[in-house]
Amino acid sequence: MSRPYFIGCPQWQDPKWNGVLPPGESPLARYSQVFNCVEGNTTFYATPSQEQCRQWRSQVPDDFRFLFKFPRPISHDRLLAGVGPQVRDFLEVLAPLEDVMGPLLLQLPAAFGPEHLPRLWRFIDALPEPLTCTVEVRHPAFFGKGEAEKHLNRGLRGRKVARVCFDGRALFAAAPVDVATRDAQRKKPRVPVHLLPVDAPPVVRYIGHPDLETNRRFLVPWVERVAQWLATSQRPFMFMHMPDNGDALALARLWSDLLGERMPEVEGLELDDKQCQMGLF
Repeated sequence: MSRPYFIGCPQWQDPKWNGVLPPGESPLARYSQVFNCVEGNTTFYATPSQEQCRQWRSQVPDDFRFLFKFPRPISHDRLLAGVGPQVRDFLEVLAPLEDVMGPLLLQLPAAFGPEHLPRLWRFIDALPEPLTCTVEVRHPAFFGKGEAEKHLNRGLRGRKVARVCFDGRALFAAAPVDVATRDAQRKKPRVPVHLLPVDAPPVVRYIGHPDLETNRRFLVPWVERVAQWLATSQRPFMFMHMPDNGDALALARLWSDLLGERMPEVEGLELDDKQCQMGLF
């Protein structure tokens, strides 16, 4: 049966996953046998070729979804100003994947503040149907529950665009005793968790604690939230990150087990039980 929500990781391959995922012709084909979505972080740094996109399409089932990030020059370097040609070129490259595209990820830097919101509205309104996006913000004013955040939320809600919920609480609860954790804490934004009710699939990016079991207490509230969403026929996207994303499959399995305890009818993840443990890859 089709899974009633989307679960994925920030990438579809890692050397540590080789013994955990089922066999397949490519890393993406193996990954897509277990997960039904993925964050397309690769496009933030470099745009693939159209032929590469055709190959990716041939490796995933019809119910799989890619959530590709807009390239850095669009979102960060130009802060959405005068980017029409770059957006058109980017979407043309992704055209072979159109039927398996989830909302595009528009990740905006902390430099994108309230004064830039008119650019955001023009950007969203110019996206060709049926494409849409989901927006992640990092400017402190958008987390202050003041007029700036209200303006942001009203604009997104009116356009039926989800605001990405970034949850780094588990990550920042960890002592920075290893390189991966220190690096993740340096790169990830330390922002409050703000959910925006909107008529669009919710998108949650959860960044885990390096100690797998510590994540239980941070994940349990999300289990309840997802159960509520599923009860109202919403189909959220849940992305599982770790400081070392080689451990992301173990976190995803923990999440799946917790949700299965709450909702036994929901299909779990078919991973190698013996090897899907942190430290035993």
